[in-house]
Amino acid sequence: MTDFTMEKHADGVAIITWDTQGKSMNVMNQQGFDDLEALVDEALADDDVKGIVLTSGKQDSFAGGMDLNIIARMKEMAGDAPAKGLFEGLMNMHSILRKIERAGMDDKNKGGKPIAAALPGTALGIGLEIPLACHRIFAADNPKAKIGLPEIMVGIFPGAGGTTRLTRKLGAMGASPLLLEGKLNDPKKAKSAGIVDEVVPADELLEKAREWVLSDPRIVKPWDEKGYKMPGGAPYHPEGFMTFVGASAMVNGRTQGAFPAAKALLSAVYEGALVPFDTALKIEARWFTHVLMDPSSSAMIRSLFVNKEALEKGANRPDVPDQKVAKVGVLGAGMMGAGIALVSAQAGMEVVLIDQEQEAADKGKSYTADYMDKGIKRGKATEEKKAATLERITATTDHAALEGCDLIIEAVFEDPEVKAGVTRRALDAAGSDVIFATNTSTLPITELAKASDDPAQFIGIHFFSPVEKMMLVEIIKGRKTGDRAVAKALDYVRQIRKTPIAVNDARFFYANRCIIPYINEGIRMVAEGVAPPLIDNAARQLGFPVGPLQLVDETSIDLGAKIARATRAAMGDDYPDQAVDEVIFWMEGEGRLGRKAKAGFFDYDEKGKRQGYWPGLRERYPRAEEQPELTEVQHRLMFAQVLEAVRAFEDGVLEDIREGDVGAILGWGFAPWSGGPFGWLDIIGAPYATERCDQLAERFGPRFEAPDLLREMGKKNQSFYGRFRPEDDKAA
Repeated sequence: MTDFTMEKHADGVAIITWDTQGKSMNVMNQQGFDDLEALVDEALADDDVKGIVLTSGKQDSFAGGMDLNIIARMKEMAGDAPAKGLFEGLMNMHSILRKIERAGMDDKNKGGKPIAAALPGTALGIGLEIPLACHRIFAADNPKAKIGLPEIMVGIFPGAGGTTRLTRKLGAMGASPLLLEGKLNDPKKAKSAGIVDEVVPADELLEKAREWVLSDPRIVKPWDEKGYKMPGGAPYHPEGFMTFVGASAMVNGRTQGAFPAAKALLSAVYEGALVPFDTALKIEARWFTHVLMDPSSSAMIRSLFVNKEALEKGANRPDVPDQKVAKVGVLGAGMMGAGIALVSAQAGMEVVLIDQEQEAADKGKSYTADYMDKGIKRGKATEEKKAATLERITATTDHAALEGCDLIIEAVFEDPEVKAGVTRRALDAAGSDVIFATNTSTLPITELAKASDDPAQFIGIHFFSPVEKMMLVEIIKGRKTGDRAVAKALDYVRQIRKTPIAVNDARFFYANRCIIPYINEGIRMVAEGVAPPLIDNAARQLGFPVGPLQLVDETSIDLGAKIARATRAAMGDDYPDQAVDEVIFWMEGEGRLGRKAKAGFFDYDEKGKRQGYWPGLRERYPRAEEQPELTEVQHRLMFAQVLEAVRAFEDGVLEDIREGDVGAILGWGFAPWSGGPFGWLDIIGAPYATERCDQLAERFGPRFEAPDLLREMGKKNQSFYGRFRPEDDKAA
């Protein structure tokens, strides 16, 4: 069945409705483009049709974007010339949208039929690029709707004319937040920005669009008019030139050159602004093809779109009935517990927030109030929404309030005995059927589960801080954790609109297992005399949000020292990080505990703003006369993490490489352009990765020795996604 249908009305307006079958939101595919073009051709050729309204059959949205699998198919259909196939496929899309834009006009801009886009709600990606080709965009007054071009967030840029049209409509300066940042707007803000033309009551959407179509409007786009000038100035005008200078500086400052899509986007905008519109579309298509041919683009799309979506939809969920959470208990009202209570209440759950003192419990609840107040100031929340959210949270010291909870999350101090006592008391009050989760970043789940009479109903849920901002949640299965507990945790994470990865119990689980070697490698280099700015900037130029030294300051040096002592006690003679401990313990002794103490690897002012690296580092660890090459520093930082990810997969801590890649990007910002640790290894190839491991191990020690799995794959020239991608996901 076609996704597009058309009704011709007696007043001369043809309504084309987009309604993708089996999807909650419209998604464009090749058949959809063909169907849309056929209906537009029919309407334009029909003398009884005076104009067209393009709308959606979905109540609260127009479209969610493109089916990115279409790109892979265009490559495959081209055989030995994938770039040619992509370029021709893109130009075909451009011709369809250009047909809508020109609407039957001749070379003198005469004739033609008005085409209006009527957006009931969210319009993203191609869902906005198609309306931008229409002659007027009407949006329903739907505050929940999001309108924008978020492609840059998954490693591409708007390649179906959105880049060229939005720049010509708003100017380079006006378009930059939407193109370079993927900024999304509600309908009213979209109108204020000049993206949509009218915002109307939802129940009047089609009628208003229809009235406009029948008003005999002028439909020639400004860029098709003689003498068109780009808003803000073209690149060869002083004002426009300065805009592009600033944009280039902003892109390089934010991306450090690690993300190819941002640079390609800027090039497409700059070069396209120098030429006529149809030539600009060709330039956009060429740069878009260039990005799509870059392996990092495919890796980002795979991890941040395909894999992320699969995990959020329960790709690895046990086959048990729905475990939706209605009432959740949160034990501990500190920063983590308060954050968990906030996101749970926002998701509509009843929340019981418990602490030892009523004052502490009330303070935890006030965290939600303060958060909602900030949202009200930014126009993202209302007093009514705040009141409803707070109404769902009961702050108390009384464990009897836990009765009726179907999930309890413990978020108290990281001490096994403290956690055990809290667990027993809560389970006594809540009853035997409740699923109990512990929020811990390092403590073994199997051991903590001994505090429960039924370890099958005990699981780990590791939130990242701050809870309300971080999108990843790591779910840890103990040795005896049952399927219902896993399903409950996954369903809960889906309810709070975050992305879960499910891993098996082991020291540091998955995320911290990889983060700690990253931090440690940076600290090792300090002790070796490598310049701290070189270490952190090398990481940033790889696409990491912060370098390892800045990261340890943010997470606190005394926490690092505590983890080091516990790990050393557990591993005994096998403990490998004495060189790191020498630095960490010395800094701890100096009282330099990180940002919270306004003293760490960095100096800070009274407001906690970084002032530069602490000179005492150089006094204690003099700079080596010969500094290492940038690539060597970067490889040490990268391999320290990716080898640990491979070992986690070898050990069975990770069961799915998709979780390893998505978890790394969302959890600690692992070089998003690479698609994650396994994506990066596939980009550089297992044979080269193995060879580089041998070189690093010879110079810096056995921590860089290639795991057996990687060495085997290197000999066979295999890739991780070629060998381990789930069968049901290989078509994606």
